[in-house]
Amino acid sequence: MGVRGLQGFVRSSCPHICMVVNFKELAEHHRSRHPGGTPTIVVDAMCCLRYWYTPDSWICGGQWREYFSSLREFVKTFTAVGIKLVFFFDGMVEQSKRDEWVKRRLRNNREIAKIFHYIKSHREQPGRNMFFIPSGLAIFTQFALKALGQETLCSLQEADYEVASYGLQNNCLGILGEDTDYLIYDTCPYFSISELSLDSLDTIMLCREKLCQSLGLSLSDLPLLACLLGNDIIPEGMFESFRYKCLSSYTSVKENFDKKGNIILAVADHISKVLRLHQGEKKLEEMLPLGPNKALFYKGVASYLLPGQKSPWFFQKPKGVVTLDNQVLSMSSDPKSKQEVPVCADPESKQEVPMCTDPESKQEVLLYTHPESKQEVPVYTDPESKQEVPMCTDPESKQEVPMYTDPEPKQEFPLCTHPESRQEVLLCTHPESKRKLPVGTDPEFNLEAPLCTNPEIKQEDLVNMGPEVKQQITMVSDPEILKVARAHHVQAESYLVYNVMSSGEVECSNSLEDAMDQALPSQAFVYRPVRQRVYSLLLGDSEGGASTCPTVKEWFVYSGNPLRQPDLVRPLQMSIPGGTPSLKLLWLSQEAGLQAQRLDTLLACFDLSSSREELQVVESPFQALCCLLIYLFVQVDTLCLEDLHAFIAQALCLEGKTTMELADLQLDHVDPRAVQLGTLLVRGLTTLVLVNSACGFPWKTSDFMPWNLFDGKLFHQKYLQSEKGYTAEVLVEQHRSWLTRFHALKSVVCKACMKENRPIVSRRHWRSHHSGRRGRQGSSDHRMSSGYSRSGQGQHWRDQGPGSRQYDPDQWRRY
Repeated sequence: MGVRGLQGFVRSSCPHICMVVNFKELAEHHRSRHPGGTPTIVVDAMCCLRYWYTPDSWICGGQWREYFSSLREFVKTFTAVGIKLVFFFDGMVEQSKRDEWVKRRLRNNREIAKIFHYIKSHREQPGRNMFFIPSGLAIFTQFALKALGQETLCSLQEADYEVASYGLQNNCLGILGEDTDYLIYDTCPYFSISELSLDSLDTIMLCREKLCQSLGLSLSDLPLLACLLGNDIIPEGMFESFRYKCLSSYTSVKENFDKKGNIILAVADHISKVLRLHQGEKKLEEMLPLGPNKALFYKGVASYLLPGQKSPWFFQKPKGVVTLDNQVLSMSSDPKSKQEVPVCADPESKQEVPMCTDPESKQEVLLYTHPESKQEVPVYTDPESKQEVPMCTDPESKQEVPMYTDPEPKQEFPLCTHPESRQEVLLCTHPESKRKLPVGTDPEFNLEAPLCTNPEIKQEDLVNMGPEVKQQITMVSDPEILKVARAHHVQAESYLVYNVMSSGEVECSNSLEDAMDQALPSQAFVYRPVRQRVYSLLLGDSEGGASTCPTVKEWFVYSGNPLRQPDLVRPLQMSIPGGTPSLKLLWLSQEAGLQAQRLDTLLACFDLSSSREELQVVESPFQALCCLLIYLFVQVDTLCLEDLHAFIAQALCLEGKTTMELADLQLDHVDPRAVQLGTLLVRGLTTLVLVNSACGFPWKTSDFMPWNLFDGKLFHQKYLQSEKGYTAEVLVEQHRSWLTRFHALKSVVCKACMKENRPIVSRRHWRSHHSGRRGRQGSSDHRMSSGYSRSGQGQHWRDQGPGSRQYDPDQWRRY
């Protein structure tokens, strides 16, 4: 994350930039300067996950009770000295950073392969040097912090931009994180989470002012430096030859600096001595080898500009006077550039209107000031009609597009380019909604045209929405529903719902899955049918249902997926008695008995409506666990009775364990299959978060938080015991009431699975149960899978190719 090479340069070459500070002292100083104010630290939570996860065990699926305890201690320490914490989480991946996201996911795949190789070779957890955070850690951390009473927010764009903006606008004490981008933003001070001592509250502050002094730059030069060095937007190789050219002409190479350090110094020297020499006379693209990457480069620089900030490296306002048509021309010289720049005097407003030269066409372009945004908008002269056509900026491509003027009402309508046909599409304004829609869109917002304008985004908001304006095109048309989804997203109360409804694109990072184990499918496949039904619920309408829904782009990591493009996943129609209820009914209605309808919808997402009676008799929080286990065992027929015993026994025993007892738990050895089963269950819990929020929260969120249902080491212990044939009495540690509940929960799951024609058998009977059925050899000789889907296609989940193909509904389901 952050700027390439800057972290190492600061730590090794410029240690004076790093200052030891104490948060308690900083808070006292802040209170003396701002009486009545509360010292606030804005926390980039994604940077802190590794710091927060202190349990020794991480391989078995997560030590969630221990993790919750460590988070509570972290919050308590800052609260004790009067410091407020505000936590930000990444809510989406910007398109400009997708390539970098993919690179990291593929790199993580290689690391996970090494982890499983180590487990199989040593039968133990690898050292901390191979540490990989448990699956779902970011998602559940949001809910843990909210449970601890903390202000927790989920971003609508890249989180670091929102963190920097929040810190600047709220006069925060500082930013706590681990990302060199915070050295580039012109915002409040930046503190390192990795250097934080929780006992003393000492840490390192990285001072951007001292960094500028060391490099001979000003604060406004840092975004330019970051892009020339490479960051998450600008690929490292884009300016590689330019950097070495700077290095070859740099006369002050320091022998005690490493190569990367000297490159940073050389590029900074080039900015301060060469580029600044011509600043104001030449545009940046004339001084840098931008080539076809010009738009990307400017986007990278702009990504560091917080609301209200400007860059001196963008094209300057020309100063001069010129008039158009039959008006008198007068020229004035720019005192900096010594060049005469034409300016037009507007006959209506009597104000001077500057002109600029379009870098592509080399033609002069009139700059028109928008009356509301007060921003200058270029005006394009149509070569055929000789008429001036105002230009507007397309929010996705960031490119200027011409505005079409209707000759009758004299209203301007922006032209946008259709992403597939590449043809210009006129945007019209609906007379009642005042929203711009592509021509041809149903004015009643019928979902036959699945894309419509996001009503949440106002014109004035576009100016201050940061580096990448959120798409104006959304997948749903109801502004009230979209507003509710957005609010739940921002307040970190849901998972993926707003992403589906706003952009139709979702992602899921790596899981601890063994690519060599052919007997267990990836969680991406196991829970895909559930997601497909959720997509139908979120994007469908009462008439057409799933058939009219657009496909959803999924960036899910699984073995063999090169992530070159997303999987296009079609929504899957649900079967609910009485039909699928509307989102307004599920989310907004307060009618009596509606909670039962929400639960019916949740069960339909898992295709378990037939199991409602069995689940009704189960108490919380085991109702959610049983729902998940029934789905898992129906979906994956390589799971056996011993696996079910382990899942149920660990959930029951977890109730009676203290955090210390869980931490002291020792395992005979680590089994790779148990590792993957732990991951599979935890990813199921994150899927429950998605389904529960999409259905209007029929269950309390606490009912399926992992610290109430799952402990990795405890599950691993029960799995090893169950594999050895231990009795139920031993698995529940001779606890009589737990034994009674064990048999009750087991009965619920087994009966529900039998309704789905899925008997759960012991591993001892595995061979006879699978004899004569189509299967594929797993990682051990006794694991086979029928691989039959409900549709009868008979396509095994491991035979599916990765990538861009459109996936048929329910194809992983055993039936």
